[in-house]
Amino acid sequence: GGCAQQRGACWVRGARRRRGCGERLASRAVTSREAPSPLPPRSVSASRSPSRAAADRRRHGPVRHHLLQDRTGVSQPHLLAAGILCYVGAYVFITYDDYDHFFEDVYTLIPAVVIIAVGALLFVIGLIGCCATIRESRCGLATFVIILLLVFVTEVVVVVLGYVYRAKVENEVDRSIQKVYKTYNGTNPDAASRAIDYVQRQLHCCGIHNYSDWENTDWFKETKNQSVPLSCCRETSSNCNGSLAYPSDLYSEGCEALVVKKLQEIMMHVIWAALAFAAIQLLGMLCACIVLCRRSRDPAYELLITGGTYA
Repeated sequence: GGCAQQRGACWVRGARRRRGCGERLASRAVTSREAPSPLPPRSVSASRSPSRAAADRRRHGPVRHHLLQDRTGVSQPHLLAAGILCYVGAYVFITYDDYDHFFEDVYTLIPAVVIIAVGALLFVIGLIGCCATIRESRCGLATFVIILLLVFVTEVVVVVLGYVYRAKVENEVDRSIQKVYKTYNGTNPDAASRAIDYVQRQLHCCGIHNYSDWENTDWFKETKNQSVPLSCCRETSSNCNGSLAYPSDLYSEGCEALVVKKLQEIMMHVIWAALAFAAIQLLGMLCACIVLCRRSRDPAYELLITGGTYA
C-alpha cells in the first residue's frame, strides 16, 4: 500500500511539471507571434507619403524663399558699393588732372588708385558672394569672409594714407605753384599756363597770394602793360582788361590757399568713402558669419533649403 501511494505522488508531480513546461512553451509561441518583425530604417523623405511631402514643401516654400533671399542679400550691397567707390576714384582722378601742375609728388594719387582697385575688387567679391550663397557653398562663403577682411584692412590703409597725404598737400602746392607762375606764358600758353587760367577762373582767385604777385613774373615784365591775365577778372566786371589800375575788377584772393583747400576736400571725400564702405565690409562679414553658423547649427535650415521634411 505504501509503494502504491509513492507511485501515485510521483505521477502527480510529473504531470504538474509537464503541464508547467507546456504552458511556458505556449506563452513563448504567443509572444513570438505578437512581436512585430524589425523594419529597415527609412529615410527622412521616405517616411511621409507623397501627398504629405508635397504639403510640407508647399508649407516651407515661402520660408525657403526668404532664407535664400537673406543669403543673396549678403552680397548685393557690395555690388552697389563697388560702383560708388569706382565713381569716387574716377572723380578724384579727373579733379586731380586739373591741378596736377600744382603738386609734383605722384604718390598723392595713391589713395585714389587704391580706392578704384578696392571698388573693382568689391565687384568681384559681390559675384563670389552671390555664387556662394546660391550654390550653398561653405567654402565659397568662407572665401567671401576672408576677402572681405582683406578689403577692410585695405580701406583702413586708404584712410591712413589719405590723412598722411592731406597733411602733405600744403607743402607740395607751396613748392610747385611758385614754379608754375614763373613759367606762365599768356601769349603762347602751354599746359601749365592753361592750368593757371583754369584755376583762377574756377576758384575765383588771382596770383599766388593776391594779384600783386603777377608783378614778379617774367610774363608781366615782358608785356610791360601793367596788367594781369584776363582769368583774374571778376565775372561781374564786363569791361575788365586785367589792368592793375582797376583792382576792384580783379579777384583779390590768392590761389595757393584755395588750391590747397580744394585738394584737401578731395582727399576728405576719399577718406569718408573708405570709412563708409569699411563699415559695409564689417556688416557683410557679420552677415556671412551668421549664415555659416546658422547652416552648421540648425539642421532644419538645411532641410528647408534642400526641400526635405521631418520624420
